[in-house]
Amino acid sequence: MRIAFLVVDDRFDQPHPKPFFGSAPTALLQGFALLAGNKTGLTIDPRPPAPEIHVICCGKKPVPAPEKIAPNIFYHQLILPSWSFLRTLHAGPVLAVRKKLREIRPDIVHAQGTERWCAISGALAPFPKVLTIHGNLRLINKVTPMQPRAYWKTQEMLETFSIPRFDGVVCITNYTERNVADLAGKTWVVPNAVDLAFFTLGEERVGTPTPDAPKVLVVGHVQPRKNQNAFIDAVTPLSERLPFHLRFFGGAARGNPFCDDFFSRVESRSWCHYGGMLGRADLREEFRGASLLVLPSLEDNCPMVVLEAMASGVPVIAPNVGGVPDLIRDGENGLLIDPTSAGSMREAVSRMLGDPEFAARLAEKAREDAEEKYHPRAIALRHLEIYGEVIRAKRG
Repeated sequence: MRIAFLVVDDRFDQPHPKPFFGSAPTALLQGFALLAGNKTGLTIDPRPPAPEIHVICCGKKPVPAPEKIAPNIFYHQLILPSWSFLRTLHAGPVLAVRKKLREIRPDIVHAQGTERWCAISGALAPFPKVLTIHGNLRLINKVTPMQPRAYWKTQEMLETFSIPRFDGVVCITNYTERNVADLAGKTWVVPNAVDLAFFTLGEERVGTPTPDAPKVLVVGHVQPRKNQNAFIDAVTPLSERLPFHLRFFGGAARGNPFCDDFFSRVESRSWCHYGGMLGRADLREEFRGASLLVLPSLEDNCPMVVLEAMASGVPVIAPNVGGVPDLIRDGENGLLIDPTSAGSMREAVSRMLGDPEFAARLAEKAREDAEEKYHPRAIALRHLEIYGEVIRAKRG
């Protein structure tokens, strides 16, 4: 099976020596590589035959472009003028991708995400095609509109246009499936895969002693949707009776009112720290010594940091919103909170930090769930089943 994989290479926005994709697409590509016998250490089942993957990335400036990124995964870089992206409703990528697809002749096209050019380019491709939705732009803009407003409203419009034009939509949670039902003809619920390195870390963390001053992580861009300011206010009373360090990571821009309020809170509390953006290797190092991950978001679909914490054996507190309840079962593999309630957030943190054995039991169950549900090979096999279903339906 030959698959065209439309995905954003983040090196077009930040320096990196090798192709660098989002966490979920990276893990799915790992799964496809495992099917070709790459990264042995698992028993490789030769059935079905390893797929041939053609990763297609559109960008504005050349970056180092290897011919292959795995034995069965080819890499194609398409460089286009900057004006040909959103300013033209991504006409440049649409035409360039179509031309490349005619050369590759894939059995199916898989577009990753509606946030940039991938969805519209896949939607207009003359081949069988599926779309994975990572962030529900229509829903995010209802809860806390993203900035710059004009950019994200245009992308939301393209999302609405694109979804019905695919042969099916891969929904990473039931939350997404419910909210694309009015647009998508066919859907499947398949969670994101998690990078193998987090599973390795989970094995290494087993039996790690709890530090005297627990380290609580909050990972996500500093913005109203992620709700960091309300969380700081909620746990401030706990700092008077429980020793802990609260460490924030993610993008933040001074001059933005929400971010300025965030920095004011962090700088006035000795137990708070802001560490900026984290790479994946840095995140694993933070997880290595973490006692707890908290996600206080007002809206989220399938937050990768929650899946990665689960695979790493880090106890999780997450909001009872969006697709998060698909991942966290309250009191079984984590705790769910009401992110609009200071009391709910404070009580959950107090319970986890006050009872390390309880937190460890939840983390171990979460790690078992991640191994079963989010391993790259299992997710890759499920995608091959979906691709086969679409191809057979198109051929009649």
